[in-house]
Amino acid sequence: RSLVRGPPVPARCFPASLLWKMDAVAISAAAAQPACIGLPWPLPGEKLTVQWLNATTEDLAAPRTAMVVEPSPSAGGVASSRLLLAAVGGALFCLRRRRVHQRAEKEAATLAAARRAPAQDDWRFKLVRSVGEECQADRELRGLLKMKRNKFTLYDGFEPSGRMHIAQGVFKAINVNKCTKAGGTFVFWVADWFALMNDKMGGDLEKIKTVGKYLIEVWKASGMDMSRVKFLWSSEEINNNAQAYWGQALDIARRSTLARIKKCCQIMGRSEDALTAAQIMYPIMQATDVFFLEADICQLGVDQRKVNMLARDYCDWAGRKKPVILSHHMLYGLTAGQPKMSKSNPDSAIFMEDAPEDVERKIRNAYCPTAPEEAVVGTHDEEMHLVRDDLMNPCLDYLKHILFSREGYTFNAGGRVYTEFEDVKQAFVSGVVSEELLKDRLIEEMNSLLEPVRKHFQEDPAAKELLSKVRQWKKENLTAPSTVTRMRLPGLDVAPAFAVFAPMPCEELQLGMVLDVIRRLQLAPQGSSTVLWLADWSAMAAGCLGASKACIKEFYELLLLALEALAPETMQLVKVCWQGEAILSDPSAYWISVINTGRRCSLEAIRAALPVDETLEYASQVIFALLRVGDVLALAGAKGLTLCSDERDTNLDAFAVRLCVDFGLVAPEARPVCAQPLRLQPVVSGGRRSTGGDDGRLHILLTDSDAEVARKIRKAFCEPGNVGLNPPLAWLRALLSASSTPVEVRRASEHGGDVVYADLAALEAAFARGNLHPADLKEATARALAGARRRMQGSEQLRAALVRRAAQR
Repeated sequence: RSLVRGPPVPARCFPASLLWKMDAVAISAAAAQPACIGLPWPLPGEKLTVQWLNATTEDLAAPRTAMVVEPSPSAGGVASSRLLLAAVGGALFCLRRRRVHQRAEKEAATLAAARRAPAQDDWRFKLVRSVGEECQADRELRGLLKMKRNKFTLYDGFEPSGRMHIAQGVFKAINVNKCTKAGGTFVFWVADWFALMNDKMGGDLEKIKTVGKYLIEVWKASGMDMSRVKFLWSSEEINNNAQAYWGQALDIARRSTLARIKKCCQIMGRSEDALTAAQIMYPIMQATDVFFLEADICQLGVDQRKVNMLARDYCDWAGRKKPVILSHHMLYGLTAGQPKMSKSNPDSAIFMEDAPEDVERKIRNAYCPTAPEEAVVGTHDEEMHLVRDDLMNPCLDYLKHILFSREGYTFNAGGRVYTEFEDVKQAFVSGVVSEELLKDRLIEEMNSLLEPVRKHFQEDPAAKELLSKVRQWKKENLTAPSTVTRMRLPGLDVAPAFAVFAPMPCEELQLGMVLDVIRRLQLAPQGSSTVLWLADWSAMAAGCLGASKACIKEFYELLLLALEALAPETMQLVKVCWQGEAILSDPSAYWISVINTGRRCSLEAIRAALPVDETLEYASQVIFALLRVGDVLALAGAKGLTLCSDERDTNLDAFAVRLCVDFGLVAPEARPVCAQPLRLQPVVSGGRRSTGGDDGRLHILLTDSDAEVARKIRKAFCEPGNVGLNPPLAWLRALLSASSTPVEVRRASEHGGDVVYADLAALEAAFARGNLHPADLKEATARALAGARRRMQGSEQLRAALVRRAAQR
């Protein structure tokens, strides 16, 4: 800060221009509030009263603290200034210490007040918190309920795949009613699209939706308060908002390491290489659901805790507000050591439509120990149950989490009324309540809870019809169709398709990239459908240009303008396809093909599909490889397909070809093309495609001026007689439209004068023999580049785009 020097003024009459507004943080990191200090410049022999406001505002009438500074008559201006600064510094130190103490007292009082929350907020917190076995985090939940009260949103998801057991039915209805009573809106994410993807109900979406409607009817009949409950169908929401949903999913994948995603995978006893690529996608999609639904609270089971924590970790990376994770208890299965109910074993769970005799039979046969059994205790699964329970008694579990979780419930057994679960448990363990008595009462209570559901499906015509259809379909053992689900691009069944994949975007578009794309497009056989594929969504997944949609689009638009300027005849025969636009034309089919691809390949297969210098570290690399297969499946027409990519993508194309064969399609032909060695220096280094472009000094950029191009060519590596590794010579090969084109080399008369070579081969032979000096070769290359630049400058759109880009730089 600078001190303002001005003429002496009377005390307490400092004009506004002499008020030094000083942020105390600049002096000490512990400072609390701004201070205002009047600082006229002291002269020798004068006294100065330094005053600072004690208020938080610039109220000059507020109480002040003062200090008198009296420089020595013999002191000079510098000494006076030092004395003044010392006085001010000491005063501010005392002020800071007092304010830090006051702030600490205020924070302590605020914390104490939060702990003594008002009754109207405390009951909300207790009610919602009782739903979860764990909450991440209690402080955040309390703050959320205080801020939003009746406007907070919770979410859970379910896949319509058949019958519903009491953990999904009665237990979920109890938890939902608690949350809605506290003022929340509960959103159910009906994952019908995921059920379709997993071939449930024979892969018939209408049948899956019917099952979803049946499950909703079960909740209605089980007593769930539907006034604050919403059901959103993923097939409709994702397809109607595909760009928002999948854009979010790609961003989560981009920011997540593979090691972090694998923590979410519940694959017990399987090695890393046994994981499928789809099992990497599922946690990413589930984390996407949280943000897509704008959920304040993720109210799922403990088994989904790690996936929900992935969403919170993503918030740290992306700087977003974290959702609260409220994980409910997982009810034990009825057999010994079963951590949760299983639909595959009907006797391990009580289903919502079970007859009274089925309920009795299952509970009679249920595991019900009075003391821990070593064999069962060893099966404790920490991923399913955060609270250790050595007894692992499913009958007591149902009693605690279903019956006693209801408000005002009492348990009557043996002529005694129990109001607390722990009292019942103690009575059972001690033998006061026998196993037979416990099960008798449990059978009675369970049937009492299920009776309204049975009655609803017997008396309500619509519900009765839904149940009839679901039961019939389960008997039919529906199988999914054998045909592959994939996106189909129009116009590719008329002629063989020749697909050229554009390079991944980088910071600067290199002229060499443009020439490489032109060379690959010109390899298309006559009569084929030539497609230039712009993989903008894959670029976002790979994190190119910071995954900026606008920057990626700008890169590809600049590429197209350069292609049209340099090869207008070639581009007239090319169909340009933007990956994102193609996906949005049929998002469901495309992403089903991508995920089905993931189900067919392991992580080891993904690793083998990477370039040789790239290691598998990020989830986005898995997504990138699967997207390439989805692209190839969309491009594969009835007349065949040729993939023309850079040699760096050789492994990726081979991976896509193999998957096409697995899906029963004709194998595309992969034709990798080696990139021309246009780097101006001989050292070639690989790198991940997502890291951006190389140093602009080593390449010719579209934004380079003529002077910059000439300077770069003059400094290019050009060893006399070396025609193998010779960047200027490589540029001539790339720029000349035909190898038979004559090449003119201009040189001074004392150096032999101008010479015209019949073709490029003659020029190479002369250079190899030493008859052509490197400087003369560079001059010819610079003129060829100038000619290419003149053709590009002839495009008004390209010229304007380059001007805009140069201005941005």
